[in-house]
Amino acid sequence: MSGTLFLVATPIGNLNDMTFRALEVLRTVDVIVCEERREGQRLLHHFSIDKPLETLNEHNEAAATHTILQILQSGKNLAVIADCGTPVFSDPGQMLVQRAVERNIRIVPVPGASSLMPALTVSGFPIDQFLYYGWLSPKKERRRAELRQLQQERRTIVLMETPYRLGVLLRDLADTFGESRRCCLAFNLTMPDERVFRGTAAGLYRDLGKTEHKGEFVLVIEGRRQDRKS
Repeated sequence: MSGTLFLVATPIGNLNDMTFRALEVLRTVDVIVCEERREGQRLLHHFSIDKPLETLNEHNEAAATHTILQILQSGKNLAVIADCGTPVFSDPGQMLVQRAVERNIRIVPVPGASSLMPALTVSGFPIDQFLYYGWLSPKKERRRAELRQLQQERRTIVLMETPYRLGVLLRDLADTFGESRRCCLAFNLTMPDERVFRGTAAGLYRDLGKTEHKGEFVLVIEGRRQDRKS
């Protein structure tokens, strides 16, 4: 019989958010797959876990997927972790999951810390329905075209982006969505310097867009209301 593939969520910054179940799984599997070896070793060392490591990232995904499937089909249990948060979600690993599904390998998700739900709940916007759009294009014209498509969306919108593109994202958002659309920027969630910035897209750009902010963020945008044009 094949082993079990565990998808183990890890903290997004604050190591105290590691769950008891995640630790139990990582301590009992035969092999752990991490995104970057240095980050994986740092996390495991913090919790005194010593296991054989494999890597799976955007540079070796196809080859690593083949190796990991061989390990699983030999009967060994294996856990996948990302550098932070939930593996596969906005990280490499979907190829592995798809191939495991095709081979009827048991897959067990082990949930944990996330930036998505905390950002939504703290935003104050309706979240009974929302649109997770994820990352916009890094190319200016395509990014602006995507924002124009989102402008008419009535559901709350969630965007994520790399820290160094925060300024251009806020600029394009202000230009596209106008002066009145409200936003919530959740910055460095779970960390000691956690901040939540609220205001319009234009206001956030004036306050934050021209200053470099080192840290991870999630941007939550209010959906378009019927009583206004933007």
